[in-house]
Amino acid sequence: MAAFRFFSKSNKQELEKGLEITKESVFKKLSRVVVGKSSVDDEVLDNLEEVLVSSDVGVDTTIKIIERIEKRVSKDKYLGVNELNKILKEEIAALLEENNSGTVLDFADELPKKPYVIMVVGVNGVGKTTTIGKLAYHFRKAGKRVILGAADTFRAAAVDQLTIWAERVQVPIVKQKMGADPASVAYDTVNSAKAGDYEVVIIDTAGRLHNKVNLMNELSKIKKVMQKVVPEAPHEILLILDGSTGQNAFEQAKQFTLATQVNALAITKLDGTAKGGVVIGISDQFKIPVKYIGIGEKLDDLQIFNKHEFVDSLFNS
Repeated sequence: MAAFRFFSKSNKQELEKGLEITKESVFKKLSRVVVGKSSVDDEVLDNLEEVLVSSDVGVDTTIKIIERIEKRVSKDKYLGVNELNKILKEEIAALLEENNSGTVLDFADELPKKPYVIMVVGVNGVGKTTTIGKLAYHFRKAGKRVILGAADTFRAAAVDQLTIWAERVQVPIVKQKMGADPASVAYDTVNSAKAGDYEVVIIDTAGRLHNKVNLMNELSKIKKVMQKVVPEAPHEILLILDGSTGQNAFEQAKQFTLATQVNALAITKLDGTAKGGVVIGISDQFKIPVKYIGIGEKLDDLQIFNKHEFVDSLFNS
């Protein structure tokens, strides 16, 4: 059972700051939608649809949101444009709640398994290594023993970067020479975790989408060898997506969910982009919980995704 998680004032401030550019973009567009209008009519809804699509919420999710708002408007004939933000917030929050069942654990919560094995997937450049480093930092800060596995053996830079992060956050790392079998690295890592009584294992994998079949085979092999040591591993397959790429993130999510059983998402680089709406669309379309969002460079700028606080920050004027 997850402990109650208090979303602190500082977390909220950092979230608001990280989403500033998206929020500014959304409100500029929304203000144009309601100018000169006294009620939510068809024209307002059409323009609202355009705002959501252009904010990278995605067409299918946008249609769902508009339909929900239409129902609200038809029930209450006196609904004015000044209430549009409130309705928008409520309906998007409700949609995210419906599509993301299950509790997202806090770093300090008791883990369901020990060692808890997280296999991290995603293309190069999405912030995969950085996210792994930040996850290790948060788990360690919460008092958990963490070990990393550098199973992206196809790029020397990937192993080097992960080693730097391991040193920075003071956790051990298991690695082999460049070109080594990724499954062998993963096997050694979970073996070390079990022998050393570690609670969290985070395995990096190659960031390639060169060929779905090859990717599927590689990830399946990694899973199989880990299961020789920890039968249910990996407990979490975490897909990292770059939120600043908008619709490209949707395509990557589609490819990786076809290649392996992704059961958690981390959406990075939401600061410095107007495409923050992508979190809403991806969360809705793939029915996979968004567990983490990246809103800056600092270690603490990886946050556990709180859907209510996210929507509140995005649509609160």
